[in-house]
Amino acid sequence: PAVGGIAADRLRSIVERVERLEEERKGLAGDIKDIFTEAKSAGFEVKVLRQIIRIRKQDPDDVEEQETLLDIYRRALGM
Repeated sequence: PAVGGIAADRLRSIVERVERLEEERKGLAGDIKDIFTEAKSAGFEVKVLRQIIRIRKQDPDDVEEQETLLDIYRRALGM
């Protein structure tokens, strides 16, 4: 039934679906945190792992361009 011009059943369905997905996201975030804890205890640097994951999501051409510019900037600064 519509209440104030709003389909209440449809609205409730949307809200409940979002709530379920947010609960799943919390669970996944906990799982990811556990994996990073495992990696850290195995001697890996979590900050670097996060960078690697971020880079792997990017287009390879963009990554290459960024690395080239980073190299140029470092050389310009004598690093």
